[in-house]
Amino acid sequence: MSPFTRPGLVVLGVLSLGDLLAPLLSDGRTPPMAVALVLSAVGALSLLLVVLAWRGSGPATVTLLVLRLLSALSAVPALVVPDQVPPLVQVLVVLTLALTVTGVVLVVAGVRPVRRPSTAGAR
Repeated sequence: MSPFTRPGLVVLGVLSLGDLLAPLLSDGRTPPMAVALVLSAVGALSLLLVVLAWRGSGPATVTLLVLRLLSALSAVPALVVPDQVPPLVQVLVVLTLALTVTGVVLVVAGVRPVRRPSTAGAR
């Protein structure tokens, strides 16, 4: 595993824990409880994928990256309608987006390309 991959997985794992705790941190309006519950399920699945990715599973790593990006993108509406979202939540959304991009970039930077056997000379 590359020296970039583990720190990236740690960042994505911490974000997953935050998602998992969303129902406990919600006041029922920001985010709505239904959204917080879905976010919690995404967090639980992401934590499972972090463990599998840590153990070297390629499919789990790809699924984790897609899931974390979708989770981060789901927070963007909080920035689009700023008059309905408290400023602290907006700051947390921007921080979440930045950390997600950082974690994804670290994990992607640590992925080594698959080398195919050379067919030169084999006739």
